[in-house]
Amino acid sequence: MSIPNHFQLLDRDGEARRGLLTTPHGTVRTPAFMPVGTAGAMKGIHWRDIRDTGADIVLGNTYHLMLRPGAERIATLGGLQKFTTWNGPMLTDSGGFQVMSLAQLRKVTEQGVKFRSHIDGSSFELTPERAIEVQRLFGSDIAMQLDECVRLPAERDDIERAMKLSIRWAERCKRAFESAPDGYMLFGIAQGGDVPALRRDSARALVDLGFHGYAIGGLAVGEPQAVMLAMIEEVAPLLPQDRPRYLMGVGTPEDILESVARGIDMFDCVLPTRNGRHGHAFTRRGVVNLRNARHADDPRPLDEESPWPGANSYSRAYLHHLVKSGEALGAMLLSEINIAYFQSLMSGIRDAIAAGTFGSFHEATRAGWALGDLPPR
Repeated sequence: MSIPNHFQLLDRDGEARRGLLTTPHGTVRTPAFMPVGTAGAMKGIHWRDIRDTGADIVLGNTYHLMLRPGAERIATLGGLQKFTTWNGPMLTDSGGFQVMSLAQLRKVTEQGVKFRSHIDGSSFELTPERAIEVQRLFGSDIAMQLDECVRLPAERDDIERAMKLSIRWAERCKRAFESAPDGYMLFGIAQGGDVPALRRDSARALVDLGFHGYAIGGLAVGEPQAVMLAMIEEVAPLLPQDRPRYLMGVGTPEDILESVARGIDMFDCVLPTRNGRHGHAFTRRGVVNLRNARHADDPRPLDEESPWPGANSYSRAYLHHLVKSGEALGAMLLSEINIAYFQSLMSGIRDAIAAGTFGSFHEATRAGWALGDLPPR
């Protein structure tokens, strides 16, 4: 059966790609970074501010939302977009990673995974069919297949077993998704840990099944960056050129820049808000730790050239004070600043690909990070 394509590849510069992904709730400019609203909210930042930073699409987490408030309840309240007031595109993961990392007393079988909630210990079963049902109840523009993610390092036998199980689950997810309305999408997830041959086998099997888009999962889970990039280089050339490619759970600005250079289109990570809550700001000069005492008397903004008001107006001294005082406003401002920086990075990447200057943009961006934060004069 032919799988409709909702992705338009606009430009290429080397392996870097720029495109447009059309969803029922709007268009996503790629490469794209998706801020993570795990339980239907961004920690420390309002939905309207997420849009203002330049984000086209956000991510919600199936595991957390199915436990509380529940998929059926969200559906009766109009779906995730209406429930959260985010009226743009939304991708939901299948919950598989969180089941493996958070759930208690989990048991994986061919049928699916049985687990106890980390909230109250109640019993749940997540099968490929239920994972799709839950995401359809949410009204997710992009749903992800259920997969089994193995933390690295791991034995090859464990990686291969999980990869092959994920392929069988992918086939079941695809069948369960066949009744979805036009325009909604299902992405398959390539697994295989840090074993190149298994990564290639997984990618080929998914392409044979046919999906609206393809993700690379099971990376940024403990392996060095060089391993992650090597696995991207194994998988990306095997994926269709006319479909979006999503690297799950990644990552730092450096991870994103290097992955775009290897043909990745979509990213998500909790890093901007998590680091913001811990007093760290992402800037074009690298990460600034506002807990450091040297910022206490510094009247300069974080970055006078940033287009985001929080980064070019509040003094470092004030941000330092908020962080050291434990004021919620400090975490809120730094979360906004960080997401705005990530979106500014993506915008710069897209513009550079369109202009055919991604190579020089890549070099200049890395050079800026290498310079580091300048001390006060």
